[in-house]
Amino acid sequence: MSHPHPELTLPPALAAGALRIVPLGGLGEVGRNMSVLEFDGRLLVIDCGVLFPEDNQPGVDLILPDFDYIRDRLDDIEAIVLTHGHEDHIGAVPYLLRLRQDIPLVGSQLTLAFVEAKLKEHRITPRTLPVREGQTERLGVFECEFVAVNHSIPDALAVAVRTPAGTVLNTGDFKMDQLPLDGRITDLRAFARLGEQGVDLFMVDSTNAEVPGFVTGEREIGPVLDRVFAESTRRIIVASFASHVHRVQQVLDAAAMHERRVALVGRSMVRNMTIAAELGYLHVPEGVLVDQKQVDDLPDDQVVFMCTGSQGEPMAALSRIANGDHRISVGPGDTVILASSLIPGNENAVFRVINGLTRLGARVVHSGNAKVHVSGHASAGELLYVYNVLRPRNVMPIHGEVRHLVANAALAVRTGVPADRVVLAEDGVVVDLVDGRASVAGAVPCGYVYVDGSSVGGITEAELKDRRILGDEGFVSIFAVVSSADGKVLAGPQIHARGVAEQDSVFDAVLPELSVALEEAARSSSVDTYQLQQVVRRVVGRFVASRLRRRPMIIPVVVEA
Repeated sequence: MSHPHPELTLPPALAAGALRIVPLGGLGEVGRNMSVLEFDGRLLVIDCGVLFPEDNQPGVDLILPDFDYIRDRLDDIEAIVLTHGHEDHIGAVPYLLRLRQDIPLVGSQLTLAFVEAKLKEHRITPRTLPVREGQTERLGVFECEFVAVNHSIPDALAVAVRTPAGTVLNTGDFKMDQLPLDGRITDLRAFARLGEQGVDLFMVDSTNAEVPGFVTGEREIGPVLDRVFAESTRRIIVASFASHVHRVQQVLDAAAMHERRVALVGRSMVRNMTIAAELGYLHVPEGVLVDQKQVDDLPDDQVVFMCTGSQGEPMAALSRIANGDHRISVGPGDTVILASSLIPGNENAVFRVINGLTRLGARVVHSGNAKVHVSGHASAGELLYVYNVLRPRNVMPIHGEVRHLVANAALAVRTGVPADRVVLAEDGVVVDLVDGRASVAGAVPCGYVYVDGSSVGGITEAELKDRRILGDEGFVSIFAVVSSADGKVLAGPQIHARGVAEQDSVFDAVLPELSVALEEAARSSSVDTYQLQQVVRRVVGRFVASRLRRRPMIIPVVVEA
């Protein structure tokens, strides 16, 4: 799939004085957030994140935005502006900087620290420009003002981009917690000021647009964690995002209150929390944090593990613990807390982990049975509030699946934004802001780019289909030797099956038919081995489909002698 709207053609050349917005990820999905703004031949990138694979993408590690749209214009990029430090907004930065390493990275102190640690693993030393809320920077033809927003990670920023064509306000991810743990609220005063000046296009987070009301405050999680800690008699394992500094802070505070020690588990968790502590975003009570190796010397009722894997990621610590494939084991009396909400598409993986832990005897506390997590995204009530404060001229919902985008668009219309000024776009759909009006101008190819081990972009949809067939249906191999002189079958056919719930002997019934078909085809002087292999594939395929009701991968090997 190049883009979800095949009826749209490539956009025309950008009109003089107009602003173009091209989302390369994050619209129609939760993850892979990336947008490109173009004015006067120059480009500004906002966010550059990854999407995590689903069950129907076997073997894939990460999914990147498609950089083809900007690959030939890398020198036109003024900067990459990063709204916050979550993987779905910064995870693809190393892959873009591989194409041009000196693109400046602009973001808050914590966001840049997380990115720099990631880039160090890729042996890239970036050019960075740290910014704070209230700060304005000129990035080529783009003037960017940064606004504090509250999210489930400290130091998140919205960015207002001013050009002669108009002002675009991109919220990044945000919510409106009025009593946040760090005291840093979404700056509605700045939003109101921008609204008075005129926001020509409002690109706004849609993740919770279907959820009525307001998001519960982070402070309400503390008492719940305190109660769970008080009820737990053995070890406690808490799983969260490796970047959720606020949640880790609450776990550290609860552990200190209940005289427990906390060990961080998982490379990304250790790396991110070390950075957060060094920069003053995480305050570690004295004596609470211990090395994982020291835990073995502590009684079970004094131990807390803070680990990754709250989304059921197969290689993360919690999944390996549930599978018995980790040095940390879980048993009766232990408590596991999943301190995160479900990202759409991860439900089966998370429930699999919960069932595995429950089977081992653990008590599993999650958002379905206790208030151990609150969302980092504004619900419908908060979005209505922001629309009324801002009064934007045009709206473009971002960050969410199609249902989220549509729900957000409906909220905008209810607050008085004209329906013809609410642009529903998906990845690759090009939106132009011309004379104060935003509209769809076309679409550009914008497919998934898969990271598979060291391979980037080497895996195609066809190869993923093969993997799914292998995983679901198995494969059947057939070997035969045919005489090049008279077409007689000299050896075989031999059939071997793997991943098919039948003995190889079941294929004995098709061997006579297969031999006859091979010899008839081989008598023609114009037939080559490839055509003979196709004959084998058709005969065996028909047999397996009719007799076994399966569609395995069929691998024929025919040799002429």
